[in-house]
Amino acid sequence: MDEKRSPARICFIIAGVLLAACPALMWLFAQFSDALFPLYRNFSKAWIALLAGVTGIVPFALWDIGVLVLAVAALIALVRCIFKRCGFALWLSLVALALSATLFSFVGGWALNHYAPPLAQEIGLDTRESTIDELADATAFYLEQAARSAPLVPRDAEGRLVRQDFFEIASIAGSSYAVLEERHDIFYGSHSPVKALLAWGEPLLYSGHIGIFWAPTGEPAVPLNCADADRPFTMCHEAAHRLAIASEEEANFAAFLACEASDDARFIYSGYYHAFVYCFDALYAASPECAQELLEEIAASDLYEGAVLVFSDRAATRAHYDAYEGPFEEVGTAVNDGYLRSFGEESGVKSYGLVVDYLIAWHESGSAAIALQSGQPSGRLGR
Repeated sequence: MDEKRSPARICFIIAGVLLAACPALMWLFAQFSDALFPLYRNFSKAWIALLAGVTGIVPFALWDIGVLVLAVAALIALVRCIFKRCGFALWLSLVALALSATLFSFVGGWALNHYAPPLAQEIGLDTRESTIDELADATAFYLEQAARSAPLVPRDAEGRLVRQDFFEIASIAGSSYAVLEERHDIFYGSHSPVKALLAWGEPLLYSGHIGIFWAPTGEPAVPLNCADADRPFTMCHEAAHRLAIASEEEANFAAFLACEASDDARFIYSGYYHAFVYCFDALYAASPECAQELLEEIAASDLYEGAVLVFSDRAATRAHYDAYEGPFEEVGTAVNDGYLRSFGEESGVKSYGLVVDYLIAWHESGSAAIALQSGQPSGRLGR
């Protein structure tokens, strides 16, 4: 066979082209994002929705199992090549082609949404630098709402959250943006359930992460052992990525909006719980005195018992994830930090905390007052 037309050579060439196309697309979108959106986002949403429809036939993430199957198959093929002393070049070219095609699918089909206009702009939210007093007011508001909704979720005799059915929560989370879709086009997209991570769930937790969106298959997924207070919010966060909201900061805020708009008490509480935690951590870092004053005020109010539940849930959540701490977490954090920075999120993993700006703006915009007038926090009790 002509060496120039050999299958291995062809595979290497295609792999090289796909690999080179990724940074080229990233540069192009970084330079001309205004001209390329919303056309790219519409394409991305349609593509991801198609993938989600195909992979949605099972309640667990297909890539989760598929990666293991393909890894075993590749290893068996490599062993055969070694024993037969031939075919290694073809094996290597096929591995390179599979990896480059996966990366191209990830970047070209979804990750370029990192260059999209800010979510605040899409939904008409005015974000700006805030004062300590504004941060304190927002923190107090979210604590009050979390404290009001905390007793409404199922708990045992000792006040601990009762573990809910994973797949019921996953189904609700998958369609959690239906209400928001009626208000803003940015939230339209697939309503398929969020998936369970079976094989890679525990390793993901050890890496310091509690959810993942795998764009090549359109699957948002969460480990089965995600902490109870985190689960609804985290599922909504990963579902937000499926709607082409790539920024971690904005996916967190979208998850809050989805939880707040829900008619399920578990989601409402999880949303306000996380909003409070984000704001309180920011307030404590900026002014420990203001944070202490807030705690003293809530302790003297009629919401004290609900606030105790909130802080108990926070302590339980921390204890849950403390069991997964270790050196692998540092590696996982470093990898994720590098990924975020490569797509322009300059603060890297710290961008997870910048959702506070959005939460303050939402609180000041009057949206919070409208939610309260409509009866929030409310919601049906989980089964």
